[in-house]
Amino acid sequence: MELHQVRYFLAVAQTLNFTRAAEECHVAQPSLTRAIRQLEGELGGELFRRERPHAQLTELGERTLPLLKQCYDSALAARSVAKAIKSGEAGTLRLALSRTIDQSLVMPHVVELGKLFRRLELRLFRGTAPEVLKFLKDGQAELAVGSAIGEDWERLDSWPLFSESFRVYVACGHPLAQIESVGLEELRQERLVVRNYCESTAQLLEVLHGLHFDVDRAHEMSAEADLIALIEAGFGFGLFPPSIPTPPTLTRLAVDSLDFSRTVFLYGVAGRQRTPVASALMKMLRAANWSRFES
Repeated sequence: MELHQVRYFLAVAQTLNFTRAAEECHVAQPSLTRAIRQLEGELGGELFRRERPHAQLTELGERTLPLLKQCYDSALAARSVAKAIKSGEAGTLRLALSRTIDQSLVMPHVVELGKLFRRLELRLFRGTAPEVLKFLKDGQAELAVGSAIGEDWERLDSWPLFSESFRVYVACGHPLAQIESVGLEELRQERLVVRNYCESTAQLLEVLHGLHFDVDRAHEMSAEADLIALIEAGFGFGLFPPSIPTPPTLTRLAVDSLDFSRTVFLYGVAGRQRTPVASALMKMLRAANWSRFES
């Protein structure tokens, strides 16, 4: 079934006249008639009763009319989308973010993409490090942003964006909030609040354990909002990087004798062709000024 055959059929169905339909389609009437006969051959029955001066839809024609119209409209829409993508007017950005990456890191660049691709569609995926890697492997996401994924996949491309040191966060009313930096000795009587979904948590706890810090007493949170709420309530302190947005109810402190940081990477899949939208975002992120987070 050819698209022009469907177009000719829809024209005759609307005008109920082969001559007028041929004129509207800018084609000779014999060509239009031949195309419709070919379509009838494929569908296995007549679509019109040829009654001069008008044509009438048969039962087969009436039943197939809405289906063929939908098929034709979908084909035209697909052509329009393809043309828009080719001209740079449209595109879909499929991006995965680790749960420890705040969307504010990438949203300014997505907004700029929206100016370049006027009909930009965003598909944003969230997950833990293994889930982010799966999004990339399955092709659901073209690019991803996160810290160390922790799996050696030969097709995984990575570009470091910035590194940032972890800081202590306490409630503004906490006694430690009055100083600029604290040592581990001052924190030993406090309860640590950790994010069990963070890629860096296991390594952080290992480092703290090596410094004889009691990590077995730590609170575990599985959501950022719960982490913030617990610290605000004075139930402990947090250790996380400054790129995580925090409310004014929390105070950030430097940590003496603890040198711990994470690197945030841009990830892609080697050998997989990227869309113009993904290529543009990649260039933006790699060229961005991340100095406000750098250690």
